[in-house]
Amino acid sequence: MGGTGRRRAARAGTRGGGLTRRGRILAWGAGVTGVVVLGVGGVGAWIYQDLNNNITSADVDDKLGEDRPEKISPGSKNILVVGSDSRDGANAKYGRNLTTMQSDTLMLLHIPADREWAAVVSFPRDSWVQIPACRKGDGGTSTPHHFKINEAFAIGGSTGEVASAAACTIKTVEANTGLRVDHFMSVDFQGFKGMVDALGGIEVCPEQAIHSEKARLDLEPGCQTVRGEQALGYVRVRYGVGDGSDIGRINRQQEFMDSLAKKAKSKLTNAKAMYDFLQAATKSLTTDPDLAGLQPVTGLANELKGIPGDRLAFVTVPSYPREADKPSDRANVVWQYPEAVDLFTALAHDREVDKDRLKAQAKNPLYASRVRVRVLNGTGVPGRAKAVADKLTAAGFTVVGTGNAPQDAGSTTVGYPSGLERQGRAVATWLPKATAAQDPQAAAGVVTLVIGKDLDPRALR
Repeated sequence: MGGTGRRRAARAGTRGGGLTRRGRILAWGAGVTGVVVLGVGGVGAWIYQDLNNNITSADVDDKLGEDRPEKISPGSKNILVVGSDSRDGANAKYGRNLTTMQSDTLMLLHIPADREWAAVVSFPRDSWVQIPACRKGDGGTSTPHHFKINEAFAIGGSTGEVASAAACTIKTVEANTGLRVDHFMSVDFQGFKGMVDALGGIEVCPEQAIHSEKARLDLEPGCQTVRGEQALGYVRVRYGVGDGSDIGRINRQQEFMDSLAKKAKSKLTNAKAMYDFLQAATKSLTTDPDLAGLQPVTGLANELKGIPGDRLAFVTVPSYPREADKPSDRANVVWQYPEAVDLFTALAHDREVDKDRLKAQAKNPLYASRVRVRVLNGTGVPGRAKAVADKLTAAGFTVVGTGNAPQDAGSTTVGYPSGLERQGRAVATWLPKATAAQDPQAAAGVVTLVIGKDLDPRALR
């Protein structure tokens, strides 16, 4: 759905719930802040200043524009965390054919106003979303289009400028979720390797051999310690491991960061290891100006220290292979509706996410192609039904017919017969302005969309 639709959906309502053993860490790379706040307290002033100066600041405010989601839960924070690969210097070996910055990992950390729980939402990097117009590093502007969500970082980072890369990613996340992003953190590949090496490596226990030329990784089954290139390859590898999905890689990254945070905590009394770790961690960070420095970063970690482990949720946006709707696309995933909007709505309203419910729903996805929709024009504007029907078809829905509504409609409505509530909500949450309700006169097996004068087809993704 377009940005307007996400914003409307994010005002709707949801539920609350529980969590995972990975609740000790904040997110990819940002989990290090919990260790920073513990480790920096006893260092000298010169070391503090040294570490403080390592964190790079990038101002994105002038690149975001005015069309942004409303902040409807004052006191809460949404922090976008990007695992980035600049392809510069030592990073170049990971993408010789790439000419721009890349993001392998994208997460949103939500901290509620009451600081009693938190959630980390992972976005599969193959998510097929609308990329809005963005300012590129060379001063040009990209054209809105659909592609993998991680392309946003590359578009903005076409000249290696983190601010533009982060701004395009923020705009993309905001447009597709309706959530207002308050801060961002970008964590570089080389800093990640330095953190692992400073701790003497991290133990991993793959159940099967992993051999990937692309990830520069060769591991045999069983527990072993990885460091440097091996550690980076382990969290980046995707194909040839498990089901080869990005979801599997996300789970592996979360588990690895949990182990990293635990080992870092165990090394607090080792001055050299801690200093090297903090050097690598702070050098890898680029943040917005309000987070650029040890004081704000450690302040953020302090806010999270008191949250019980079972109330820090790690969740992934519900999705399914786009191939289910578009057989020719075997490379991407689409978000699952209405469940994805339920997740974004919960966070927008500062309501605790029910992880178990979300996980159960993800096991039974509703493919858009299985939702049959009849589109009726209630605006009196010729061609409006076809314009909306074309957008629905492009999004994967099955349009079974178009026509004119019996009378003009001021508001867009979605009607569904008994038993099709989920299908009706899936259509309604995809639209910028729509309400869904059971209609006893609706045709069996079909969701009826009546286009009102409040719906502009150009706002549809």
